[in-house]
Amino acid sequence: MCGIAGKIIFDGIISEQEIIAMSNKIAHRGPDDSGAYISPDRKVGLGHQRLSIIDLSSKGHQPMPYLNRYWIVFNGEIYNFQTEKKELIKEGYKFSSETDTEVILALYDRYKEGCLSHLRGMFSFAIYDEKEQMLFCARDRIGKKPFKYFFNGRVFIFASELKAILTQPQYKKEADYNDISDYLTYQYVPSPKTGFKNIYKLEPAHYLTVDLKRKKVAKERYYRLDFSKKLDLSENEWIKRIKEGLEEAVKIRLISDVPLGAFLSGGVDSSIIVAVMSKLMSSPVRTFSIGFEEQDFDELKYARVIAKLFKTDHTEFIVKPDTVEILPKLVRQYEEPYADSSALPTYYLSELTRKHVTVALNGDGGDENFAGYGRYSIYKILNIVDKISLLNRSIVSPACRLFRRIFKTHFLNSVCSILSSAEPPYAERYAGLVSYFNNDSKMALFTGDFKEILGPVDSYEILEKKFLEAAVGNKMDRLFYADIASYLPDDLLVKVDIATMAFSLEGRSPFLDNKFMKLTAQMPDTLKLKGFYGNKYILKKAFSDLIPKDILYRPKMGFGLPIREWFRKELKDFVSDTILSRKAVGRNIFNKSYLERLLNEHKMGINHDYQIWALLTLEFWFREFFD
Repeated sequence: MCGIAGKIIFDGIISEQEIIAMSNKIAHRGPDDSGAYISPDRKVGLGHQRLSIIDLSSKGHQPMPYLNRYWIVFNGEIYNFQTEKKELIKEGYKFSSETDTEVILALYDRYKEGCLSHLRGMFSFAIYDEKEQMLFCARDRIGKKPFKYFFNGRVFIFASELKAILTQPQYKKEADYNDISDYLTYQYVPSPKTGFKNIYKLEPAHYLTVDLKRKKVAKERYYRLDFSKKLDLSENEWIKRIKEGLEEAVKIRLISDVPLGAFLSGGVDSSIIVAVMSKLMSSPVRTFSIGFEEQDFDELKYARVIAKLFKTDHTEFIVKPDTVEILPKLVRQYEEPYADSSALPTYYLSELTRKHVTVALNGDGGDENFAGYGRYSIYKILNIVDKISLLNRSIVSPACRLFRRIFKTHFLNSVCSILSSAEPPYAERYAGLVSYFNNDSKMALFTGDFKEILGPVDSYEILEKKFLEAAVGNKMDRLFYADIASYLPDDLLVKVDIATMAFSLEGRSPFLDNKFMKLTAQMPDTLKLKGFYGNKYILKKAFSDLIPKDILYRPKMGFGLPIREWFRKELKDFVSDTILSRKAVGRNIFNKSYLERLLNEHKMGINHDYQIWALLTLEFWFREFFD
């Protein structure tokens, strides 16, 4: 795991100091070594910060040259590099190190952009070809490793984190207000945008080329997860393939020249990963968990069950309300507007884990592969609602109004709005279901002046495009594809990458192995979600011989903060003083009266915790980067 950065100037020259300034901003991603490369004509500069995982010798130094022609900066791990290396040796290629980095260079020389189909793992990298004066940049299929860039026609700048780009004089910092509107819908800024004008994320499964001779930048997609080709297998055969596939995905992620362990929440996915690791490792697995004093959010007792069952070397940490004082630091680290509150415990968990190991496996991707979220059940119910006549809808609407008054939850409001509506498109329904602020509430939230700046913006269209992109008829498969193409890389993987790399910790995700994901995409949705409430049906059945039923079939808790109560008690004044401050209101983005009503309703029992957290982190984002 590492940090990468680079710069190309079409008309001018680059100094090494410019590259070093970028690298210094992301030094936390790789504290073991650093390096810089400047091309002979001084038009190209590459910078690297190394976290040594494989081949700890100086031979792994980057930027790394190859064949007196190529230079690479690489962030990630290629798990099949040894297999690919053997094939390349047969073709006459020679190697001077034991690194996966050098194998990427040889594969690029052999196959050019076709090298990407040979890579199994997580990666973002840039290769400069001195002979052709071409920069080739790529990001892995799912988007585990970040790649952000700026291009204005005269200069191209890239880095693992955009804070490195901000060091360069050619970029003038400016917020993108359309991105902020999207953020308030999704809790993150959807790719390719970042919240900063003219800085973009390279999307997962894309590569980008910079042609210095033609002064041209081009982007192409090289992979798409295919849900259209289903396998007709028995349940027993699926169980066999799932167990074999996941065991292999775990096994190849145990390759490391430094200590490794695992995040353990006590949920289904992380428990399965720890169980498989225990089977494959000769020494006890080192596990790490985080909990809360609030019992409704604390999963430590479940983590302890798994730790005891598999005799792991277990470590725990408790998060308390006063830790939210770290919010400005967290916002600085995440750099884009980002409102997933579980980033905070993930940040502390990463800090705790790094004190003991350098690599940690996790259970990310289990929900996306096997329909683990409760909202998938709601979406499935919507398929039935379509068959309800308008007469029956007239019964549903008043029933929903009654439930809203009784239960007073944001989620129920969203569900009822969907059930009462006159059959909007499925993607629009789903966007309304997962949104923090839906389209209507944003119009009430924004000031008139801000709405004029925005113009006609519909954030739902972003998710609708993902549904269409899936190119498959099954509605549930379209939903799985959309989440894998948006929520997974732009929220969940960002959360783990930023939190782990803040402490120079490498995170590995067996469930997100591309070979394993190809398998689960071929699985019928009815085996992932059995009926309306059988989430992860086949996964749980596959590992019922290893994991206790009390763990497999307990209600899903997630990994969020208990902010609902914190905002009503310990942090009540902190929230009000921030969101309603003269500085925040003076931005003329949000109606003060709406904000006051939102906070008052939350205090009175109507839950608005997600919306408040989104507003809180956004205010700190403005203060950190623009005040």
